Amino acid sequence: MAKSNKLKILNDPIYGFIRIPNTLIFDLLADSYFQRLRRIAQMGLSYLVYPGAHHTRFHHALGSMHLMQQAIQVLRFKGVEITKEEEQGLLCAILLHDIGHGPFSHAMENSIVEGVHHEHISLLFMEELNNRFNGSLTVAIAIFKGNHPKKFLNQLVSSQLDMDRMDYLKRDSFYTGVAEGNINSERLLTMLTVVDGELMVEEKGTYSVEKFLMARRFMYWQVYLHKTGIVAEQLLIRILKRAKELLKKGEPMHCTEALLFFMTNKISKENFDASVLERFSKLDDTDILAAIKLWQDHDDFVLSTLCQMVIHRRLLKIKLKKKPIDTVTVEKHLNYFKTEYGISDYEATYFVFTGKIENTAYHTEKQNINIIRKSGKIIDVAKASDHLNLKTLSKKVTKYYMCYPKLLV
Repeated sequence: MAKSNKLKILNDPIYGFIRIPNTLIFDLLADSYFQRLRRIAQMGLSYLVYPGAHHTRFHHALGSMHLMQQAIQVLRFKGVEITKEEEQGLLCAILLHDIGHGPFSHAMENSIVEGVHHEHISLLFMEELNNRFNGSLTVAIAIFKGNHPKKFLNQLVSSQLDMDRMDYLKRDSFYTGVAEGNINSERLLTMLTVVDGELMVEEKGTYSVEKFLMARRFMYWQVYLHKTGIVAEQLLIRILKRAKELLKKGEPMHCTEALLFFMTNKISKENFDASVLERFSKLDDTDILAAIKLWQDHDDFVLSTLCQMVIHRRLLKIKLKKKPIDTVTVEKHLNYFKTEYGISDYEATYFVFTGKIENTAYHTEKQNINIIRKSGKIIDVAKASDHLNLKTLSKKVTKYYMCYPKLLV
């Protein structure tokens, strides 16, 4: 007698009960590749700023799938044809859209591997799963790659008003406690429609889209680009960089086998094959945290100090400016720190450095959000809105920062 999948619903703090629609989705959820997302933080080290932000990529993937189920229901009600095969493709694509994230998500994206974005690794995972599940993910992969002939299917998974963004804004707002990011996803979904094969929003949903874009802007400046979060991420990147340097010098570095492989091998798109993917699937946040805990007692001053800063939350000071930081100020801090601790110029750059952050809440030239008016006229939301801020949101905002030890304050 065939064993049936007993788990039909999951309880989510945001949406309540999330229904698992079929056996394929259940089996994907149960797969070790997907279960790994339980051990990947959705917001990296943001919990050092917002103590509640301990939710994972697993939570987010389930939430995005739930919203996709609702979107499909709304569009079908409005007469949009979505076949059973396309529905399956949409649900699988959105469920697996973030499966390629590495430890601490974006913070380590260019530290573990070089020039390989998480979207590319997600695609590799999906292709491997497609082999395991006898081609069941073929439609999902076409949608994920943006190749499906029905453009609105691709837009539901990846656009400026997709299920991914709708869930992470609402979820991250909930777990951080930043109320400004809370969006009315149900209202937004209800206003979705399809015109000439493209995803659009009905005119009466204009204000809901405005609120969504404003929420996204607030969340980027208050949460995703929070200055303390930036410092924590930069320390994490520098810890791995220093550990790799010490390894090249022949110094033994204690860490998990999975992490050691990526620290001792230069992995790029060209050599990211099936064996590398399997090793990558064994890597998660716990590998990094365990290594940092070990390395805080390392003999190397730079590595041990950086690790202690993260473990004990004794982070660097950071200053944000509208203009690039002048070199005189940077040199002053570098000289003070290297003299104070008797380290080299190069070693001091691990503790005193500059950088920049950029934020564009709405791209008018890339997959823009269109409003369909009652007259049938199609117009970009920035033009349809009577809210002057929307035009401002489409401009790139750049801020410059400098990090340095607090003892200099």
